[in-house]
Order: sequence, then C-alpha cells, then structure tokens
Amino acid sequence: MKGQKKVLLAAPRGYCAGVDRAVIAVEKALERYGAPVYVRKQIVHNIHVVTELEKKGAIFVEEVDEVPSGAHVVFSAHGVSPAVVSAASDRGLQAIDATCPLVTKVHREAVRFARDDFEILLIGHEGHEEVEGTAGEAPEHVTVVNSPDHADTIEVRDPSKVVWLSQTTLSVDETMETVRRLRERFPQLQDPPSDDICYATQNRQVAIKKVAVGADLVIVVGSANSSNSVRLVEVALEHGAKAAYRVDYVDEVKQEWLEGVETVGVTSGASVPEVLVTEVLDELAGAGYRDIEEVRTAEEDLIFSLPKELRQDATGKRDERALGGRGRA
Repeated sequence: MKGQKKVLLAAPRGYCAGVDRAVIAVEKALERYGAPVYVRKQIVHNIHVVTELEKKGAIFVEEVDEVPSGAHVVFSAHGVSPAVVSAASDRGLQAIDATCPLVTKVHREAVRFARDDFEILLIGHEGHEEVEGTAGEAPEHVTVVNSPDHADTIEVRDPSKVVWLSQTTLSVDETMETVRRLRERFPQLQDPPSDDICYATQNRQVAIKKVAVGADLVIVVGSANSSNSVRLVEVALEHGAKAAYRVDYVDEVKQEWLEGVETVGVTSGASVPEVLVTEVLDELAGAGYRDIEEVRTAEEDLIFSLPKELRQDATGKRDERALGGRGRA
C-alpha cells in the first residue's frame, strides 16, 4: 500500500564464518591464557567488536614489535605475510593464527603460482591488510591491480604466464569488470582454481541487490575500514536504491534521511554483530517503520574450526566451541 512504511531486511547479513572464528579465537585466548592477549591489527574491521574485546583484555597493536617478548599474539582474520610470522617467531611470541581459511586459500594460490613462475595480478585495494598479507607470500611475483581503470595500465613481463587472484571482500561486479579488461590486454590470463571472493561477500551483495530495487533508502551497518561494508553501499546505489548510507551505530542515522521515505532497506557487513542491526531496526520502528519483510537470497551454515591452539580447554578436553558457530542471520 502506498504510504505504508516498511523495512526490507536483507539476509544473509552480518557475521560470516571467518569473522565468527576470529572473534571467538580472541575470546577463547583470553579465557585460556588470561589478559592481556595481544592482537595484530583489528581482529576484524568493526569498531564495536574491537571495543568489546578491549574491555575483555585484548590489546590491539599495529605490529608485532609492540608485543612483549613471549606474550600471546593473535593474527587477524585478514591474514599476515610470512615476514610477520617470522618477526613474531624472532620475538618468541606465542602466535595464534586467526586468518580466515578463505584468505589462507588465496595465500596458497599465490605461493603455488609463484613457484610456477607466473606473474600474479592481485585485484584488491593497495594498503588493505589482506592484500599486504597475500602479496607478501610472493612479493617479487605480485602486482596489485586497484580498479578496472588501473587494469588498463598494467604491464607484465610475459603475457603467456599471467594469473589473477583477488582480495576476498571486493565487489563481485567490479572485480569481474577488472578481469574482463585485463583479459582484453592479456588473452592468456589464467583464472584462479576457484573463486577468490568469499561466499559471504557474494551472498550479502546478492541480497542487497534484491533489496535495493524496492528501497527508497538503504542503511548498511558496518565500519568505514570494512571493505565489504563499503561495497554494500555502492552495490545498493548501483542497483536501484535512491540513497544509501553506512553507519557504525544507530545514533549515526539521521532523521532527514527518512523524510519522504516509504521503504528502508537494512543490511550489515560480514564483521557486524546482529545487536547493532537490531538497534537500527528499533530506531526505525520508533519512526513508524514497524513492518519488517526479510529478503533472503541464501542460507549459510558454514562453520570453521578454531585455530589448533584453542580447540582444547586447559584440561586437554575438546572445547565445546571448537567449531565456533555463533548464530548468523
């Protein structure tokens, strides 16, 4: 009915299996070893998650040389280069690797193609932690490609031995456009053995595409340094949303965004706990948007095992949370 206020709630949204695993890894490390436990970089790109873990005793650092010798350090879900692993070892740190297994897969692909002397065109954002970690596996073989336009200027040593890999959290459409333009220049460009963009990133983009078609406004809950959250805003605008904004917290939602708006789409990035989405929905309900329709495009039931150091409790018994598995939407 025209004039009826409603919410289109995207699903899947929020925590993915890799984020779930990484956050639980820090929580379990704190339970097992006591505070403080150090974490290199943000464990996941969400300010709320980081703040809550800090309250429990996690200390976030930029590099391992800030960690006291012999202390426990967790590597973030975005992965690290071999140089970081080596630096942690040199300091005698007790390292726990919470790298998402899907990121680890891309690392292994980089090692394999470098061993076969391929030039690797890594599609991703220069300076992003994941890109730095993957490139660090074979720095002499990797060239980062930042965008479709950048693809038009890339030069390679041997056009017959080129392969593309990608950051796992990119826009699927933009990545495929980058690949298309690379292949125009390098017809023998090889594909990775399996899709590098993670299932969660793809699923959240598919869901918001469906929501955006019928939304006057889309609100994406997620942090500014979360690549997949930022992409969701862009995807919403590209697929029909009249306006789209990203917020960390409900108090960032501006009342003027709602002026003249009948339908609001809501989603969240893959590192966002559901409580933050619930707070946005409560705020929208107070503004008259009480009719909530879930738009579900996929079911997610993937669960990753915790890092091996955390699969048993202090007595040696298998921990009940060894598989992670916090609820996801």
